[in-house]
Amino acid sequence: MNQKSENSAEIRMVASEKQVEGDAVRQLQNSAELEGMKLVVGLPDLHPGKGYPIGAAFISKEWIYPYLVGNDIGCGMGFWKTSLKKKKIKRDRWTDKLHGLETPWEGDRQAWVEKFGLKPCEADIGLGTIGGGNHFAELQVVESVENPDFFKKLGLSKDRLFLLVHSGSRGLGESILHNHIQNHKAAGLPIGTEDAIKYLKAHDTAMKWAVANRALIAERFLSTIRATGEQLVTDLHHNGISPVAFQGTECWLHRKGAAPSDRGVVVIPGTRGSFTYLVEPTGDQEKNAWSIAHGSGRKWKRSETKARLKSRFKAKSLTHTELGGRVICENRDALYEEAPQAYKNIDHVVEQLVQAGLIRVIALFRPLITYKMRKAR
Repeated sequence: MNQKSENSAEIRMVASEKQVEGDAVRQLQNSAELEGMKLVVGLPDLHPGKGYPIGAAFISKEWIYPYLVGNDIGCGMGFWKTSLKKKKIKRDRWTDKLHGLETPWEGDRQAWVEKFGLKPCEADIGLGTIGGGNHFAELQVVESVENPDFFKKLGLSKDRLFLLVHSGSRGLGESILHNHIQNHKAAGLPIGTEDAIKYLKAHDTAMKWAVANRALIAERFLSTIRATGEQLVTDLHHNGISPVAFQGTECWLHRKGAAPSDRGVVVIPGTRGSFTYLVEPTGDQEKNAWSIAHGSGRKWKRSETKARLKSRFKAKSLTHTELGGRVICENRDALYEEAPQAYKNIDHVVEQLVQAGLIRVIALFRPLITYKMRKAR
């Protein structure tokens, strides 16, 4: 679907309209009416958000829209090759040992943030914590390699385990959006104004903070099971704003649940019960606003998922997946809300990107242990 009215941005859909809710499409259409908007792109994981959709990219001129990005500025995926070997998997033993990623880190937070070019701030109490919602840390094993040459070129190995971390800027991003809403509600900011300059400065800090957070989550996770992250394969934000040259003019690219496709390889996870894909962006990426899907995309709202599943599944059964994985989640509501059944089929999402000529699949990874949260000990 490509469409454009006289006073709105062009709308492009990479997604199959049969797999996208009407509410998400309407939200995408509403975003096209925003002042200065030039292009909006709906990706295969498109689904409704708070006012505007998730799984979309937006290009505007002379205006930025903090509300499009949302509260979790810098949310993204970090992916590490670890020192753990496939032949020495101790899944149940590691599952028992892993804990503490929801409690404050007791290390030197000041030294950690300074390593990432940041100054200490009040939000640092949340460093190294995963957070709620769909955030997680997941230990994975290589399921198959579809492009052996490129896999080897990346320095990857089938005999190693990998760690995927999905988290963002935690309370820092929340406070930045809260300040914006207090002063401007959901309205945008004209570029060059004092408020726009202040927002972009705070935004860029949150982006760096999110990278530091994912790195610390990875270190805490792996050190608990006496391992290290030997290689950072990729770390990309899927919520944020960045300058971009579009149709010969300087514009602003907003991503909300959209992975950058102009910064190397991309990891696209499914659910705790499905595979994760490592892909290489290909072809002309301008048509999709240099963005691809960041995951499966929700099929059901969180508020309705538990009611749909509780008669079919006991909470304990959801801690074991059909692929043999273990799920660490000691919050019953979250266990249901993030169940695999609540999400779209990742294989279909990736296939749509392949058919559109936007990616090539490098490898698939199977989840071993998915960490969401423990109760306080």
